[in-house]
Amino acid sequence: MSLNRQQVMHDVLGRKPKPPTRPNNKISSYYGENVFNQFVMRSYLPDEAFKDILKSIEDGSPVDRKVADQTATAMKEWAISRGATHYTHWFQPLTGNTAEKHDSFIAPTGDGRVIEKFDGSLLVQQEPDASSFPSGGIRNTFEARGYTLWDPASPAFIWGETLCIPTIFISYTGFALDNKTPLLKALSAVDSAATAVCQYFDKNINKVNASLGWEQEYFLVDKALFAARPDLAMTGRALFGAQPAKGQQLDDHYFGSIPQRISAFMKDFELEAHKLGIPVTTRHNEVAPNQFELAPVYEETNLANDHNLLLMELLKVVAQRHDFRCLLHEKPFGGLNGSGKHNNWSLSTNTGVNLLQPGKNPKSNMRFLTFFVNTLAALHTYADIVRASFAGVGNDHRLGAQEAPPAIISAFIGSQLTQLLDDLEVHIKHGKLTPADKTALKLEIGRIPEALLDNTDRNRTSPFAFTGNKFELRAVGSSANCALPMMVLNTIVADQLKKFKTSVDRRIKSGDGKDESILKELQVLIKESKNIRFEGNGYGDTWIKEAKRRGLSNLKTTPEALTVWGRKEVIDLFDRMKVLHPAETDARQKVEFEKYVMHRQIEANIIIDMARNTILPAAISYQNILLENILGIEEAFGKDAKNMTVPQRDILKRTSALVNELYSTLSKLKESKEVVNNKKSTQKKADGYSSIITPIISDLGEICTALEGLIDNELWPLPKFQELLFTH
Repeated sequence: MSLNRQQVMHDVLGRKPKPPTRPNNKISSYYGENVFNQFVMRSYLPDEAFKDILKSIEDGSPVDRKVADQTATAMKEWAISRGATHYTHWFQPLTGNTAEKHDSFIAPTGDGRVIEKFDGSLLVQQEPDASSFPSGGIRNTFEARGYTLWDPASPAFIWGETLCIPTIFISYTGFALDNKTPLLKALSAVDSAATAVCQYFDKNINKVNASLGWEQEYFLVDKALFAARPDLAMTGRALFGAQPAKGQQLDDHYFGSIPQRISAFMKDFELEAHKLGIPVTTRHNEVAPNQFELAPVYEETNLANDHNLLLMELLKVVAQRHDFRCLLHEKPFGGLNGSGKHNNWSLSTNTGVNLLQPGKNPKSNMRFLTFFVNTLAALHTYADIVRASFAGVGNDHRLGAQEAPPAIISAFIGSQLTQLLDDLEVHIKHGKLTPADKTALKLEIGRIPEALLDNTDRNRTSPFAFTGNKFELRAVGSSANCALPMMVLNTIVADQLKKFKTSVDRRIKSGDGKDESILKELQVLIKESKNIRFEGNGYGDTWIKEAKRRGLSNLKTTPEALTVWGRKEVIDLFDRMKVLHPAETDARQKVEFEKYVMHRQIEANIIIDMARNTILPAAISYQNILLENILGIEEAFGKDAKNMTVPQRDILKRTSALVNELYSTLSKLKESKEVVNNKKSTQKKADGYSSIITPIISDLGEICTALEGLIDNELWPLPKFQELLFTH
């Protein structure tokens, strides 16, 4: 049913903010109340069972069947006490979203009644139909069997009336069909590799966790305006639209006062997030109108990623309660800032040490340098697969658009640390270090914390910026599942740390001292990875030329970036680190190509429909009004009418020209789409949609935007940007 724009606006302007449902202002009184966390487990489980679960969480060991039964019973009793009637295995298929199949707790007793039942076998493993999830050829459609397996490291939670149990998702043959499984393997790999290197500095370190702190950006638009824009509803972005007179040019929205209706939504959302144990702490207005950001306290990466996926669903659900729709697309509105999801990453030990935090003495700073330089070396070696990890149809509109880092991978570390690495590179001499050399190096290394005190700013044009005690991967898109870039980052760092330890051990065996061996190997890495470091403006054309001179890739589009998954060195990397089997790597590449094609197909289909069935009729109606006006004036005034209808004739001429252009571009898009769809391989289709279809979609959008600037407001059928962005 077509919505009348004027009626929609009348409905929207009458909305009032809904009061938040917060029970009280003390967050600690309800924080995590819907989570089966360690506090709850301790209350419901026998001591031995509780200890076994903690051990499984700590080292990944299998859960004993008896303990699984006890845990399942405890979960059921707790969940029912919280109002749950069903349970589900909550997993992450290769769609990038989450999936769930709900089952009730009941089991028939044979006498016409039922009892509540949930045992260890149901907790540990389920068998959802895997036939309709993307698999990249790992299994055929007729081979529907897939398994979900409990992940004890991520606590179960209650969503509505359902107990949700985080799980991995694998095929009948054991291949990963999800994003969580390879992430867990990558985290295990970096734990093992980093712990081994930590032994050079502290024998008490026996565990290293990767932490993640994501920053989620999003837009809110009124639900009625959203419903009146088919492009927003179908693709997550407005495929065309005239810029409002006032956009973000005054910078007055950024960190400004939060509007009352938005604030009510945020308070309600935070209440639900805190009940689910998501440690959200930060909220503020972002750069573009109706754009906002939130961020939590850092957590272990697997848990942090689960929380982010849960949070994205929560944003949508709570937004609907407040008559909003939440947009997580990377570029919902052309000409305005898009949305990203900065991934802040670091490594921490069981002794409470952040390995990317400089310390108070040369030893701790040597440890910092080791992990800092190895991370840069990993990025340098595998920059292209890092780029591929955040490739996506939405991110193509955002990267390098003066609001997000460019597609060229580089690292920003600041001028002080740059100088320090340059000094270390030339200072370490071949052969044995003299006492004077060691003293000079200790002094040099000792000044790292002082250097960072004045140099913790970040370069927003850098995809990978060091910000004092962590690296910030700034190029991830707002709709992305963090699991993929985090899987890649932790894998490449693990691989680099393993190579580093092998080289250092070889030097020690040859007669060099431990510190000397570490320093010499760091010197090699500093020199080899120098090209990845860049301190300047990533938006400028100068950097594109400089990056090319340095041999750095500029993979501008998603199809270009996705080819990296097929490189032998990438396949070997994930296979060697036991993160992805070659068949799983190949499958992910195929799935991402398919996903790109389908998203672009939807964009092409919806803009064809809107242009033909919404914009074209409005334009023709306006032509008729102009023509009727011109003919009426001519009939009334005769010869004198020509001068009196100059404006109408001009507008009619321009409108008619755009209508003709619209029609011809529509035909071109339909014909081109048919040609591209007939290409044999998905990769060739993706290339065609990128190089041929996307530019035509853009051209068609520009024509529709031009018509919006001409056609009478009363006749224009769609909400405009000024209404979508300034009505709340």
